[in-house]
Amino acid sequence: MNSRIAVLGIFVADVVFRTERLPQLGETIIGRGFSLGPGGKGSNQAVAAARLGADVRLLTKIGDDPFGAIAHSIWSGAGVQAELGDSPGEGTGAAGIFVLEDSGDNAIVVCPGASGTISLSDVEAWTDTISSAGIFLTQLEQPVEPTFRALQIARQVGALTVFNPAPAASLPEGTLSLCDYVTPNETELSQLTGMECTSLESAARGARRLLDEGAGAVIATLGGQGALYCSHDTEIHVPAYDVGAVVDTTGAGDAFNGAFVVALADGCDPVEAVRFGCAAGSLSVTRPGTASAMPERKAVEALLA
Repeated sequence: MNSRIAVLGIFVADVVFRTERLPQLGETIIGRGFSLGPGGKGSNQAVAAARLGADVRLLTKIGDDPFGAIAHSIWSGAGVQAELGDSPGEGTGAAGIFVLEDSGDNAIVVCPGASGTISLSDVEAWTDTISSAGIFLTQLEQPVEPTFRALQIARQVGALTVFNPAPAASLPEGTLSLCDYVTPNETELSQLTGMECTSLESAARGARRLLDEGAGAVIATLGGQGALYCSHDTEIHVPAYDVGAVVDTTGAGDAFNGAFVVALADGCDPVEAVRFGCAAGSLSVTRPGTASAMPERKAVEALLA
């Protein structure tokens, strides 16, 4: 299989506050730490894949500003080749992230900025890049319509399509039928299906609902429980790996998705690819940040060994 990976998604600068608890409305609390770094699901997943050795093309938009400079720095260091659409007058987006000090759990608000202007015409301009890839990966932080069109193009040219429906949103009819793999977490799976998906059993029911709606296979990522792979004839639970203390869970799903597509590009079967993704996701939570927390291949392979 063509091993090039094309990723459509956003870059934002992550503004991270580490706190003992979340503030209530109208309340001011004193934080325990602060950082500014690279983020955005599409960019994070592209960085994760590139750090694992993949040939990655990222399709996105950023502004000509200091936050945009952060993007170029992380992409250059990881080996991501970005193709940027025009966004005159638009600033690079930002995400406000609250991380609970004791558990590493998080709450996030994303303002996509320039990436939020990704349009149908942008996607059409990126057709050659999508067509040159063996795997196409996307999410839902950019607008839904261009995401749908990009999945259509990828399906038409025979690329393997991986759709991370995050954050969950109403999907155009037929979206799931364009997807070889759909990778929601338990919250997104619940929102997409209208079912409570908080256990292995309920996640399996939710995954089967998405299969019935056209998805080729569903991988439900379940945090500390690992991931559940469901196809029309297979259902396998892959546990998370014990890596010690959890520092920050913010980028775990992005690490999983980036690693999952790399393993597929390497020729692994889907369950092997889920294991590779779970190992990368498990390692990512031991480090602060999102893109900066994506593990290197030798660390993932050592954990699998």
